[in-house]
Amino acid sequence: MSVTVRVPAKVNVQLAVGAARPDGFHDLANVFLAVGLYDEITVSPADELRVTCSGPDAAQVPLDRTNLAARAALTLAERHGLDAAVHIHIAKDIPVAGGMAGGSADGAGALVACDALWGTRASREELLGICAGLGSDVPFALVGGAALGTGRGEKLTVLETGGAFHWVFAMAARGLSTPAVFREFDRLNDGVRIPEPVASQDLLDALAKGDTDALAAAVSNDLQPAALSLFPELAATLAEGRAAGALAALVSGSGPTTAFLARDAAGAVRIAEALAASGTCRTARVAASPTPGATVL
Repeated sequence: MSVTVRVPAKVNVQLAVGAARPDGFHDLANVFLAVGLYDEITVSPADELRVTCSGPDAAQVPLDRTNLAARAALTLAERHGLDAAVHIHIAKDIPVAGGMAGGSADGAGALVACDALWGTRASREELLGICAGLGSDVPFALVGGAALGTGRGEKLTVLETGGAFHWVFAMAARGLSTPAVFREFDRLNDGVRIPEPVASQDLLDALAKGDTDALAAAVSNDLQPAALSLFPELAATLAEGRAAGALAALVSGSGPTTAFLARDAAGAVRIAEALAASGTCRTARVAASPTPGATVL
């Protein structure tokens, strides 16, 4: 017997970052959209906990107990007095170290899959609590759709969306470390008074109405200057996407994936083709949002 769960990537249409807290984290106002790029997590009984991975950049995925999928299985098993003797296979399609929460998605997917396999019948609240303990982006991978994340991003308020939004994601030639990007944010803002992060009402209204133009005018990412500082070549990718007709162009989360909002599906295809031909990125992918969170197949 095995259980497979499909779990989406995310894009941050707003990432407002507060000053560093005493615990080293930053308070955020983080507006997530789940997008149609997915990892699939399959769990099956085994003699011991084992993680395997296939797909693009699979060699970069840790296969030990630091993997969030393994940590999710161990945490759920410990809570319910079980042995986490499962084989977790991750079929990757979300970029690795790309700022699209692929590792977080794997954690949420493994949690839902193990809950189904073991019949633990954990409540939604318990699952979300485990997710929050695994990482700031993991709860959203469970929930999907659209949500505002506060605290360090783990406290979610579900948001309504009035329609579909069409995106292009340009994958960079190398990864970026999220902690390194936050450290660069702190360096760039040393001595600067940083305001409390709040969600943009214009952006929330645009999502609720399904208004692509209004969303394009409202997207923002406070980590973008830090990502560009560490990876200056991303500026050329952003410029190419705008030149190809993107209504908005921004670094996705901590990067280095760049995200481009298109007017419609056909426009997204044209932008992706132009980016792929530009030589400024490794590849470009088209995806729509919002999409559901972790789902048993």
